[in-house]
Amino acid sequence: MDKLTTIILAAGYGKRMKSKLPKVLHKISGAPMIQHVVDLALEIGSDETVCVVGHGRELVEASLKNQKVKFAVQEVQLGTGHAVKAAQDFINEGLVLVLFGDAPLLSALTLNAFIENHKAGKYKASLISTNFEDPSGYGRIIRDKSGKFDRIVEHKDATLDQLKITEINSGIGLFDASILMTALNALKNNNKQGEYYLTDVFEYVKDHHGAVDAFVINHSYEVIGINDRLTLAEAEKYHQSLIKKHWMLEGVTMISPESIYIEKYVTIGQDTIIEQGTMLKGKTVIGEDCNIGPYSEIIDTKIGNEVKVKHSTLLESSIDDRTVVGPYAYLRPKSIVGKDCKIGDFVEVKNTTIGDCTKISHLTYVGDGKVGNNVNLGCGVVFVNYDGVNKHLTVIEDDVFVGCNTNLIAPVTVGREAYIAAGSTITEDVPEKALAIARERQVNKTDWSNKYLKKK
Repeated sequence: MDKLTTIILAAGYGKRMKSKLPKVLHKISGAPMIQHVVDLALEIGSDETVCVVGHGRELVEASLKNQKVKFAVQEVQLGTGHAVKAAQDFINEGLVLVLFGDAPLLSALTLNAFIENHKAGKYKASLISTNFEDPSGYGRIIRDKSGKFDRIVEHKDATLDQLKITEINSGIGLFDASILMTALNALKNNNKQGEYYLTDVFEYVKDHHGAVDAFVINHSYEVIGINDRLTLAEAEKYHQSLIKKHWMLEGVTMISPESIYIEKYVTIGQDTIIEQGTMLKGKTVIGEDCNIGPYSEIIDTKIGNEVKVKHSTLLESSIDDRTVVGPYAYLRPKSIVGKDCKIGDFVEVKNTTIGDCTKISHLTYVGDGKVGNNVNLGCGVVFVNYDGVNKHLTVIEDDVFVGCNTNLIAPVTVGREAYIAAGSTITEDVPEKALAIARERQVNKTDWSNKYLKKK
């Protein structure tokens, strides 16, 4: 089997993005454009993936750290042919696939069909083409009388008849490695821009080495390059439609899918319902038979089966089976909630482990804590975890009842089966099965209001 080396061109400035960020780092469905292309290269089984970097190279390399990617540097941007030549140390044998870091919509299905067509036809070079209703600005594919690839004519060099051609060159190419190097070394920059164009390689290969094919794809959106914020938004919309279509076909119900946002690395189980206005981001994992939303934001969170989340925000947390969250709950990072729990309205949880069957129904702050099984925290309970310098831990053991409007001044431990009276401020540990009352005894002053009003 031929070795497959994929070269991803990602050295350009992207001036039309009008951004301090390199163009290929702008995100689509939560992942930088370059990441989509790297994922694609790995998905089709590339033996080696090389990213050609230039402008903003440190940022691009940092975004791809710890991945199976090697880097080549194009110090000065002198065209696509020059960019591929910058990776010549990696072009040695087998097939070389050239992709673009700003074209993140290409699918593995399309690319595999392209590669198989190249092998079956025993072509020396192949390119992907498609038809645009408005092909302005793109190089046109010229075919001979038999319909075979003849050459590429750039828009500015085309005749009036050639400008009527709607088949365009995407720039994506597949080459025999040895022939590609020969063709790159033969490139000339006799043009107004003084650049070396990869498109010239195809005509060179056809004239000197054998057959070249232009492989036509039907889904023209797949080869669109992202050059500005408008195209970025259009690509986002298209990619979102693919993601949501995938999950709906996998057995997920979506209410008003056009209002739902789901990022690339999210996974969702069967028979889960995602309601309108919900945003699922990062590497969120949602189990089966859940009901998520409406209007919830969930980021990098693992959710079990039969969980309900309504009008809430969950960040870097974990929710076990059959737990109900919301409405208007806020789970901050490192919140771990057990099975059959209730995290109710206007409850905030942060860096806390909560056991099974625990109820925190409303208006409560639980921060830096460890809460056991079958605990009830009443309305207005506050874990007072910060002394102005350090954070401290609050431990509540199993089967504890904490009354409303209680302050737990950390560090403090409440023993199992203990009760805390409403309105208490707890500063010391509470033993098992004890009742803690930490408030002033009520004093009623009789006939006070009459005297007060008379004085006033």
